[in-house]
Amino acid sequence: MEVKVNAPAKINLTLEVVGKRPDGYHDIASVMQTVDLYDVVTVSDNDSGRVTISCDYEGVPCDDSNICAKAAYRFFEYNKMDVRGVHIDIKKTIPTQAGLAGGSADGAAVILALNSLFGTMLKPAEMTAIGERVGADVPFCIKGGTRLCTGIGTTMKKLPNFNARYIVISKPDAVSVSTAEAYKRVDALKPHPSYTDEMVKALYSRDMFMISSTLFNDFELALQIPEVNEIKKTMLKNKAEGAGMSGSGSAVFAVFLSKRHAEKCVEALKSAYPKTFLCKPIKIGCAVD
Repeated sequence: MEVKVNAPAKINLTLEVVGKRPDGYHDIASVMQTVDLYDVVTVSDNDSGRVTISCDYEGVPCDDSNICAKAAYRFFEYNKMDVRGVHIDIKKTIPTQAGLAGGSADGAAVILALNSLFGTMLKPAEMTAIGERVGADVPFCIKGGTRLCTGIGTTMKKLPNFNARYIVISKPDAVSVSTAEAYKRVDALKPHPSYTDEMVKALYSRDMFMISSTLFNDFELALQIPEVNEIKKTMLKNKAEGAGMSGSGSAVFAVFLSKRHAEKCVEALKSAYPKTFLCKPIKIGCAVD
């Protein structure tokens, strides 16, 4: 038997690092949003007694270091089950190392798939509890929609739906940033007012101008990646309402109200940045196909 799950990417409408914890992790305040850019994760059972992985995307590890394997082991542990033979196949569309939570979405998809495959009938809260032990973005990827995420990102509050019509996402290729270095630079930033609080107010008022002008990311501010600035410039030139970097980078997204302008923006970016996508916001997280 096999179960197929659509695993959507996420963008950060805001992302602020609000403090460092004694355990070395950082507390954040972020408004996260799922979009209809999907990986497809297919999980099938077998009698091997092992968790195996295949993936069509170069550079993704197909061993126990993959977040999907970790998700499977945590699922079996939570349900007090012996490790069952399962094969996880990942068809990737979400670019890696982009700040779009592609890996976390795949891990979340595995938890949903195994719940369906083995009939464990876990409630969403139980699946997010497993997700917390896999990665900070996994609980959000299970629930999706528009949410305020605090703590290490696992404390979530549902917000009014993000009512942008179109989102263009573009990832520059040859940019990678060490997470440790990124946090070091963010830690050195001067304190600033909370954009996340303003974004929450903007979403409640459904004021698209306010939403678009409140997009903010501490990592974008601290890292100042030239390609990110270049992509943003092109997006704004093509009539984006607003644009910003997602996660710790390096994917950039822009908000559009007009399909024509969004399509023109994709055309303008695609030749220099092939990993450019036209998307829409969605109200859900991972879902069994």
